[in-house]
Formats: sequence, structure tokens, C-alpha cells
Amino acid sequence: MKIEEEIKQTTFRSAHQKAVINLLFTASWLLDRNAAFFKEFGVTNQQFNILRILRGQHPKKISGAEIKVRMIDKNSDISRLLDRLLAKNLIEKTQCPNDKRAADVMISTAGLSLLDQIDKKMDATDVDKLQLTADEAEHLSLLLDKIRG
Repeated sequence: MKIEEEIKQTTFRSAHQKAVINLLFTASWLLDRNAAFFKEFGVTNQQFNILRILRGQHPKKISGAEIKVRMIDKNSDISRLLDRLLAKNLIEKTQCPNDKRAADVMISTAGLSLLDQIDKKMDATDVDKLQLTADEAEHLSLLLDKIRG
């Protein structure tokens, strides 16, 4: 559906304004869609993001500060998110030997298993395909990179 129909607005100040509104609207739509998808697995978008970061580091440990730098949502309360993942046994935390105030984090076997389940469901449902061909997705990604300069 066109952005004009979605927000019931037929005119925009410029093509650039329309693109920004469309991008923000679509980002919100994607977040809502992903939140509904991840709910079945008992994790939020932010928790999933952390688990993916940790899987990319596996089997190495990583600091909470480094996780925050790599997160999509930079405003996340990393300590709270890590505590929730720890309570679900999806991560392991140990005190950093160099800095007693910091913790080193690693994905647990249960966390890896959960990501495996999520990946399989994503593959089966095409939740991340967005009705785009691979070439269109690559082009969109390049355009988004260009926006961020």
C-alpha cells in the first residue's frame, strides 16, 4: 500500500520529505512485525539483536559496552536487557578480570538453540524477505547506506 494511503496524506512538501516519512513509517511497521514474530520465542527485538551479536562472537566473550556499540537501537538499556537474557539462560555473564565493574558476555547453548529455531521459522515463513528480490534488497541496502553517508 502506498504511503499516501497508509497515512491518509496526499501531498508532501517535497519528494525528500515523502521519502523520510515513508522510511520512518516503514521502520515502525517492521519493528511491529518483528516484535510479533519474536513474541512466540519469548524475546524482544532488542534481545534478538543482542543474541545475534553474541552468536557472531561465539565462542569468544564480549563486553556489555561493545554489545551496546553494535546494537541497532543505541538507546537500549544494555544492563537490563542482559539481565533478562541471563534470567532466561540465553547468555552467560562473568566478571571481567581487568575491570571488576564490567562483565564479559557469551551466548549460551540455549541461546544458540533459540537462534536456530528462530532462523528455521524465518526461513519457513519468509518473514525477512519483505517482498523484494535479492537484487532489490541489495539496492535498497545500498540506498540506505547512502542516506547515512
